[in-house]
Amino acid sequence: MDQLTQTFEERLQEIEAYLDLLEVLERQVQKGPPKIGNAAITAQQQKILYSSVYLQLYNLVEATVTWCVDAVVAAASDKGRWRPADLVESLRREWVRSTARTHLELNQDHRLEAAVTLCEHLVQALPLVDWSVDGGRRGNWADEEIRNITARLGCDLHISNDVYKGIKRPIREDKGSLVLVRYLRNKLAHGSLSFTECGDGVTVVDLRDLKERTASYLREVVAAFRSYIDRYEFLVPARRP
Repeated sequence: MDQLTQTFEERLQEIEAYLDLLEVLERQVQKGPPKIGNAAITAQQQKILYSSVYLQLYNLVEATVTWCVDAVVAAASDKGRWRPADLVESLRREWVRSTARTHLELNQDHRLEAAVTLCEHLVQALPLVDWSVDGGRRGNWADEEIRNITARLGCDLHISNDVYKGIKRPIREDKGSLVLVRYLRNKLAHGSLSFTECGDGVTVVDLRDLKERTASYLREVVAAFRSYIDRYEFLVPARRP
C-alpha cells in the first residue's frame, strides 16, 4: 500500500474505532444508563460524544486534501529532479503563484523581491524546491472545493456514479455528506451550534452511514491523485519517464 493511501486508511480507522465505542455505548443505553465506573453517562454527554464525529470527519476531509496536494508538490520537486518547464501548464501556474506570491497582498519592495526570485529561478534554470500550493481558506472543504483544487493542479478527478450520488443525497438540513460535515464543523467551531444540539436525534447508524459516504468519496480522490502522480501526469508528455 502506498504512503498516501496508508495514511488515509490509518486516520479513517481512528474514526471507525470511535464509532465502535459509540455503538457499545448505544447498546448499553437500551439496558439503562451506561456507566464508567460508578458514574453514569448522561443523555447530554452522549449527544456531545456523537457530535464529535462531525469534527473528526471534517478533519479527515481537510487532511486528505492537504496530503494529496503535498504529495503532488513532493513528486514535482523530487529532490531537484524537475524544473518549471517540465511541469504541465496548470501545475506550473501554481508554482508561479507560490514563487511570485501573486495570491498575497504585498508592498512594493516585497512584490519586487518575489518577482526577482522568480526571474532568477527561470534564468538559471534552477530545479523545483521549497514551494507549496495555496489551498485556500481552511474550514471550507467539501466536494466542490475538492474538484476545484484537482482541476487547478491538472488532476483528472473521476468519481463513480454511486459514490457521487451518495455524497449528494440530502441527509440533514437538505445537505449532502461533505457539505453537511463542513457545515456542522463550522457551526461547532464558531459556537453557533452547541455540541448537545448537534448530536440531538442522531444514532450511530446515522454516523456510520455518513462516515461510509464520506470515506468512499475520499478514497476515490486519493486514488485519482495517486494515479496522477504514479503516471507522471504532472509533467509535460515529453518529460514523463
